[in-house]
Amino acid sequence: MEVISVSYPHSYNKEDFQESAMAIGFFDGVHLGHQKVIKTAIEYAKAHNMKSAVMTFDPHPSVVLGKNVQNVEMITPMQEKIEQIRALGVDYLFVVNFSEAFSKLQPQEFVDQFIIGLNVQHVVAGFDFSYGRFGKGKMDTLPEFSRGKFTQTTVEKYEKEEIKVSSTAIRSFLKEGRMDKVKEFLGRYYSVKGTVIHGHKRGRQIGFPTANIKLDQDSLKPPVGVYAVQVQVKGQWYIGVCNFGYKPTFDDGPLEPQAEVHIFDFSEDIYGETIVVRWHKRLRDEKKFPDIDELIRQIKQDAEDAKAFFRE
Repeated sequence: MEVISVSYPHSYNKEDFQESAMAIGFFDGVHLGHQKVIKTAIEYAKAHNMKSAVMTFDPHPSVVLGKNVQNVEMITPMQEKIEQIRALGVDYLFVVNFSEAFSKLQPQEFVDQFIIGLNVQHVVAGFDFSYGRFGKGKMDTLPEFSRGKFTQTTVEKYEKEEIKVSSTAIRSFLKEGRMDKVKEFLGRYYSVKGTVIHGHKRGRQIGFPTANIKLDQDSLKPPVGVYAVQVQVKGQWYIGVCNFGYKPTFDDGPLEPQAEVHIFDFSEDIYGETIVVRWHKRLRDEKKFPDIDELIRQIKQDAEDAKAFFRE
């Protein structure tokens, strides 16, 4: 897959790209609804001997259009989004810089420069996709802006149990710790990358060595609690139990929630390694224990609960 960065104004010509069928959207999460849109473009491209393409935007529009918004935690930060789209078998990925100047384009200007100007022959998007200044362009008005240069497919609402499969729904499930519903709507378990950092090494002292993980700051985090997780280390997957929170039993806990994972049957030194945490099930709330013995008893129970979950 070729990843192409595009800013406004761009200097590309139609001749720079082969004819394509392009799926357009922000695609945070690349969830099952997004996959339906992208796969529709791929299928059209194959049927009409074209390249398949996806157009997404970076940063999130609220960073540019919102007041005092510095950063938005994403279900899939850009690199993860690229990996998920690549896995679907797309030929071109256009990453458009969502700037203030770009946000002011009229619908016709957007279509002329970012669809017709990139040699797109067919556009696929969800029924609620909007484009141009103030989102004035809609899918039902796209034919009048197309100048007869391309055709379109509008993908209707995709639901599960009468709930629209959307980034908004997934964010809500994540905040509630409902990891099973997140998986159902994403089509995969939710995962976050992070780096193993040095901690107080208390886990080792009490018989449960842990990896302290600084999670990607751009990724949406689950609520504080204890989770059954998988961890990818150096390309290999392991199971474990993760406490994500403030370590309230100790007086010197972190000011922001931190992930601490006890990886079962694992003893390697992995400080500095980039790893992936895959969140399977929220086991319980984080709580403060009266003493270390109570904490150890609970950690043992958490470990058994996590192992039982994965056995099932």
